[in-house]
Amino acid sequence: MNTRNVVTEGQVSEIVSINPATLEEMERFAISSAADVNEAVARARAAQPAWGALSFRNRARYILKARRALYDRQSEIIRIISDETGKPAFEALTTEVFPVADLMSHFAAKAERILKDEKFTLAVFRNKRSAIIREPLGVVGIISPWNFPFSIPMGEIVMALMAGNAVVIKPSEYTPVVADAIRRLMAAAGFPEGVFTIVQGDGSTGAALVDSAVDKIFFTGSVRTGKRIAETAAKRLLPVVLELGGKDPMIVLEDAPFERTVKGAVWGAFANCGQVCASVERLYVVESIAEKFISAVVDEVKKLRVGPPAGRNADIGPLVNENQLNTVSDHVADAVARGARVLTGGRRREDLGGYFFEPTVLVDVDDSMKVMTEETFGPVLPIRVVKDEEEAISEANNSRFGLLASVWTTNERGRRVARRVEAGTVIINDALYTHGAAQTPWFGVKESGMGVTHGSAGLMEFVRLKHINWDLLPMKSNWWWFPYTDRWHARFKTLMKVLYRWGLRKIS
Repeated sequence: MNTRNVVTEGQVSEIVSINPATLEEMERFAISSAADVNEAVARARAAQPAWGALSFRNRARYILKARRALYDRQSEIIRIISDETGKPAFEALTTEVFPVADLMSHFAAKAERILKDEKFTLAVFRNKRSAIIREPLGVVGIISPWNFPFSIPMGEIVMALMAGNAVVIKPSEYTPVVADAIRRLMAAAGFPEGVFTIVQGDGSTGAALVDSAVDKIFFTGSVRTGKRIAETAAKRLLPVVLELGGKDPMIVLEDAPFERTVKGAVWGAFANCGQVCASVERLYVVESIAEKFISAVVDEVKKLRVGPPAGRNADIGPLVNENQLNTVSDHVADAVARGARVLTGGRRREDLGGYFFEPTVLVDVDDSMKVMTEETFGPVLPIRVVKDEEEAISEANNSRFGLLASVWTTNERGRRVARRVEAGTVIINDALYTHGAAQTPWFGVKESGMGVTHGSAGLMEFVRLKHINWDLLPMKSNWWWFPYTDRWHARFKTLMKVLYRWGLRKIS
């Protein structure tokens, strides 16, 4: 068994893919150097003008070829995702492969309409016209994570390409086999040389991509790394989109749909072994239903099947690597040491051999504990009882993160509460899923990130705006040009009176 992720033999350094369920080595890839990254960016720069000159319809043809290749190869890709991440095959299908197929369809069909030129007439000077056009950025750098190693990068790749950019992507060093499957998928679609490139490697490769001559960086990952990228990028005013961590609250009020809420809490907390930036990381339930609700949640958690993801006999697989296992163990131990009670779970499943940890429910938790303030990113659900709606909202907002939250109550009340919760997305009576919907934007507030991915707003991140203005009936001279005279001064004063005192310039 080899549990090391990076190995060096002689002058060659490689990343090693480890199956987290069996700890067996899957495959090795050479670490791309800074020179390799710069060469990939240079090829992308050379290829981008021809790609950007294609019509949206012609770019869409390539994306739809990739979608067909995805359909044809779905079983292979699902198996690779499951083997390398440890998630069950059903989750690989429903949270990775299916959302990508949907996103490909959406942006192939809608990108032209979303990015079309916008023309308008100026309000006062009616002879003036303007147009806002949206041009490709050029070369986009993408640094993607290991928890959704297929759906997250593919979403950004598709949007970048449909907007006319070339792409250089540095995938996670923990999921290089999935990244190589993406490479083969795109090759099967016949994209022109240099338009799409993957540079495998570790943190040094990602740093080289940020330092390279790309036009924008899209990063999904930890707050710590995101801050380092932002600092480096700021030195040369390189724009970035950062989708960072979350400590996502779930608010359960007394009128919540009970059975749905119990099942939603369990799925929201333990899907992908809790390794979701939008998972239920802390739950607040009002005291009037707390005892009944917590008991029902524990009963559901005890039914979850933990084991290797091969086959159809597991709901919860292993954590993706040893570092994540250690973080989860540390958070649970810290909580127990500070007075939390474990109602179920709480231990590593060493008998299973891989990075398995029992689905865990904690109560009597408070903000002195890491499990309530730091991103656990594992199969742990801390539940805190609150007095009422007001306390639930206050506690939900008491965090440096603000990525996703959920509110479980009636729809009308939920919409009112959602407006007061500090998060980029608030879902009523559901959990997690909106990242998988191509039309919905994805972004965080506070330390959960900056910029947008997905939806129309996310597609706009892959273009730059250009404003063009012209005159339908140009005169010899504009009224406000030289020479300045008393007559024209008086005329503009009169114009101010007509428009803004007498109200002829109405508010629409």
